[in-house]
Amino acid sequence: MTSRVGLRAAGTNGSDFRHRERVAPKYQMCAALKSEVRKLNLVHLLLWLLVAAQVTVSHFDLVSHDTVSMPYQWEYPYLLSLLPLLCSSLSLPNNNISYLVLSMISAGLFSVAPLIYGGMEMFPVAQQLYRHGKAYRFIFGFSAVTVMYLIMVVAVQVHAWQLYYMKKLLDSWFDTTQEKKKK
Repeated sequence: MTSRVGLRAAGTNGSDFRHRERVAPKYQMCAALKSEVRKLNLVHLLLWLLVAAQVTVSHFDLVSHDTVSMPYQWEYPYLLSLLPLLCSSLSLPNNNISYLVLSMISAGLFSVAPLIYGGMEMFPVAQQLYRHGKAYRFIFGFSAVTVMYLIMVVAVQVHAWQLYYMKKLLDSWFDTTQEKKKK
């Protein structure tokens, strides 16, 4: 702060800043965790759009099935992973614990579970591709199983980090709520 006399209050050399208030580390951590969850939500949305585009293009026959193959069964329930994305996005502005918990539970059901099922569903096709070099489904000339496994690897990492950061954020919010109740 400046004074009316000059840049600095009289009688100080400018080193009296230690008494000023600072943001508590728990609030700094909460802001950092929210930022990470928002970034991961954006990546999740991009993955969801890729899967939704493939499902839409193949079902409406916008291109031939030689270009974009029919979707695997796990892709349909994965489209419901938009629900945890929306819940986590709604929980962040107001530190809403119930939306965050709902997001974590639904992420397990609609994001992680379809990915596990998809890994098992596509394994025989991947095994056949590896052993015999034969692929029957293609996405823009690439083996569909290879493309979908690459998407799954990224999705598993995104969802694991999302759950980790949401759990840390939930703990942070819960501690803050408990401290307010004690006072």
